[in-house]
Amino acid sequence: MNIYVGNLDFKVNEHDLEEVFEEYGTVSSAKIITDKYSGRSRGFGFVTMESQDEANKAIKSLNGATYENRELVVNEAKPRKENNNRY
Repeated sequence: MNIYVGNLDFKVNEHDLEEVFEEYGTVSSAKIITDKYSGRSRGFGFVTMESQDEANKAIKSLNGATYENRELVVNEAKPRKENNNRY
């Protein structure tokens, strides 16, 4: 299951994110989304977990939890919508 993780502190890296979610099960991947020009974190990322049950447990436990003085937003990732307004 792919999980969205928002409101991350800009200093949180992919290893940190993986460690937080490993407490709930096997993590396949952890990715922090960065600005393509500056390389700076955009404050959110995605974690992929192998087990649906473990992912749901992580979402339930971590959504609203405080990490690095920020209240996390954690939920199942939704498919990206096409943006037809780009030129």
